[in-house]
Amino acid sequence: MSLSQENGQHNSRELPMLGRLWLFFMLVFRIVILGTVADDTFSDEQEEFTCNTLQPGCKQVCFNMAFPISMFRFWVFQIILIASPSLLFLLYATHHYEKRKDHDKTCKFSTDNLKKEKRFKNLYKVNLLFRVAVEVGFLVGQWKLYGFDVKEQFECERFPCPKIVDCFTSRPAEKTIFLHFYFSCSSGFQRLGLPCHTNPDNYTFNT
Repeated sequence: MSLSQENGQHNSRELPMLGRLWLFFMLVFRIVILGTVADDTFSDEQEEFTCNTLQPGCKQVCFNMAFPISMFRFWVFQIILIASPSLLFLLYATHHYEKRKDHDKTCKFSTDNLKKEKRFKNLYKVNLLFRVAVEVGFLVGQWKLYGFDVKEQFECERFPCPKIVDCFTSRPAEKTIFLHFYFSCSSGFQRLGLPCHTNPDNYTFNT
């Protein structure tokens, strides 16, 4: 076996490891925490959101102003949008690896193999670019919607409120902690993908 073939096999093993590492952190730091700890924090956010008026409809309008979209739903949508293409790619890569691993020892160099390797690299680049773009987009969106902390008190002056009313958020400290946590997660996942972005041609795909 030539040195280039050995390097190719080494790099092809690196790529699945990066994919598994990213998937592990996605499952642990986002899906599991969001589905267990965060669920209790955000389950009663609208019920516990109170305003110092009994004017019908005022509380609902002010809650919509304070939280245009629930943080919990925002993060669920983010996870779905980021994870789905990546999981599909991992399934696609695993399928081809399992299908051809028994033939790799006898495979000879061919133009067809080069085309397949190029296609895999291009798919991987697109997957990484999409993942980072979504992370950046949701990071900016989270900052625009919620800022860096959840305020304990909101001033609201919207119809049908009779005047400027004060509204109070439930568990603002907990929600602020989750905001910081998911800011950190988004930044960390971007850094996890950047080494592959900087030189994606280092990765060889056995097909």
